[in-house]
Amino acid sequence: MSGFIRPEAQASLRRFAEVILAAGTGLFGAWLLWLGGYVLFPLGLLVIALAAIWSLQALRRARFARSVAAPGMVEVDEGQVGYLGPVFGGYLSLPELVELKLIVIHGQRLWRLKQADGQALLIPVRANGAERLFDAFSTLPGMDTQALVDAVEDGGREGLVWKRTAQPVAPKALPIDRP
Repeated sequence: MSGFIRPEAQASLRRFAEVILAAGTGLFGAWLLWLGGYVLFPLGLLVIALAAIWSLQALRRARFARSVAAPGMVEVDEGQVGYLGPVFGGYLSLPELVELKLIVIHGQRLWRLKQADGQALLIPVRANGAERLFDAFSTLPGMDTQALVDAVEDGGREGLVWKRTAQPVAPKALPIDRP
């Protein structure tokens, strides 16, 4: 079957698979709506609303993803973002992130993540696994996911994408009662 579909079309279908699945869910909700009744009509409305929200996020996630054209690999694991590259790399904690910028160095677009203590991490936009950054960046307080997608799109502007408005608060130690 794969011989019938061009490789470019296969790649595009894979990239937008979640969007297609969300649209299918919306069609299922429309079918429930069409069946009508006291139970199926509201259920259909609910399924359509959830599918609309899901498809919007899936479309943004698909637009954020880029083809791999840079060395290295991105890892996102339990609130940490890491980049393992041939020349540079490291890990940063998302709760301690204070700034996210898109910069260009020697014609290559890079994410610049900066922590409160001054540590910074550069991640190429086209690194292997960079599409995982969308979900990680979406969890940042006050992040506009449309601005995130606009920044990464071809022709997107270089500059500040997100900045934390309040510094992260370190947890207070509980007093220890000593006898």
